[in-house]
Amino acid sequence: MTILALEFSSARRSAAVLDRGEGSSSPLSKPDGTLTGHCPPVRLAEAVETGPGGTNAFGLIENALAGAGLQREQIESIAVGLGPGSYTGVRVALSVAQGWQLARGVKLVGVSSAECLAAQAQVEKIWGRVNVVIDAQRNECYLASYEISPERFQEVQPLRIVPLAQLKPRIGADEIWVGPDATRWLPEGRNLFPSATTLGRLAAGRGGFVRGDQLTPIYRRETLFVKAPPTNRFLS
Repeated sequence: MTILALEFSSARRSAAVLDRGEGSSSPLSKPDGTLTGHCPPVRLAEAVETGPGGTNAFGLIENALAGAGLQREQIESIAVGLGPGSYTGVRVALSVAQGWQLARGVKLVGVSSAECLAAQAQVEKIWGRVNVVIDAQRNECYLASYEISPERFQEVQPLRIVPLAQLKPRIGADEIWVGPDATRWLPEGRNLFPSATTLGRLAAGRGGFVRGDQLTPIYRRETLFVKAPPTNRFLS
């Protein structure tokens, strides 16, 4: 199965094309982070853009397809990074996947970008108690914690929003901090970006294909509405 993976949730946006054929000895992570021992998809090509501004989604996709020597109609499945992260980037990735499914009937699967970061940390041999931090604006961050080893990564604290001030007492503890903007808040942190290749390999290890309208961005902030009092035109 050929997989197109789209990870647009950070300032390092990427698209990757992978194939489920044999040829790699690297183990594959299951949803709980344990390793299956099976060969993961082979990355055929990855295209990357960095920096602020809009996502050149179709430029990335075309570059990845060209690098893999494939045409659009040869893609059988699309994996999407669901965030949290860039609102615009995540929405663009979802829109592309939804439109592709309508046009071509491809299979879709969504993966948390925080989980993708944990898997990326494992790939880069960042092991131990690892905290994934992602900017949530308003002096807050998304935070999820994992235990990561060469054999597995396991979530130990689920994704939630916390004030940045709550991170300061934990600096210097026997913990590791990673994320797209980690060093902005944590001098001991490490900037790490989710990769479309890692996303595709995570997606390939699980079933649960969904319709496009079932792909939902990951947000943890409640939407609050304040109803304005009714006006009375007879009152001055």
